[in-house]
Amino acid sequence: MTTPDRPAREYRLDRLASGPPGQTLCTVDLATHGSLTVDVLDPDADLDVLHAWVTQPRSRFWGLGELSRTELRDLYAYVDDLETHHAFLVRWDGLPVVLLQTYAPEHDPLGEVYDVLPGDVGIHFLLGDRGPRDVPLWSVLAIVVHAFVVDRDGVDRVVVEPDTRNAAATRRIDRLGFRPLDVVQVGEKRARLSVLDRDAAAALAREARATLHVSAP
Repeated sequence: MTTPDRPAREYRLDRLASGPPGQTLCTVDLATHGSLTVDVLDPDADLDVLHAWVTQPRSRFWGLGELSRTELRDLYAYVDDLETHHAFLVRWDGLPVVLLQTYAPEHDPLGEVYDVLPGDVGIHFLLGDRGPRDVPLWSVLAIVVHAFVVDRDGVDRVVVEPDTRNAAATRRIDRLGFRPLDVVQVGEKRARLSVLDRDAAAALAREARATLHVSAP
């Protein structure tokens, strides 16, 4: 229901990248540091990687560690069928390093606790592997977030909501330039709502490319 002083908002789902399982949707060339791809998660082909990652003790805040392989596969097959939530594997020269999930906050429990703007895209990411030790991981992630999530028509900012108890995750988003907005209750989770707007993401990506001596595409 709309209010008299605010017109109805149009939320475009095409602001979220999507594709069939296994498809590469984005490639980031890091010159001498190799290249990264963002591939649509395949619930069957990627199950071994996914199960190994979510069952590690450091992944406990994802809440998937108790799922069987079949349950985990079925969960991500369900996600694959959604138009509002998507899952991807980021690979560095073929090595899986990050599970990245994107979603439309207006179709998520998060959207019930804050004022979702039409250009918002929510993300979750789980670090599975460090990748090359001589390359700053956070610089690489800043480039990927900008290239794959932010640099799309209709996207104005990225939204994250890590559990307030997850100190490692909050440090990560701080290093990626996210700005804290509020502490919100999302279901049973007390979360720190933080945002990264389009201009800030672009600036961080430029800085990261300069750090890695990588030219813009």
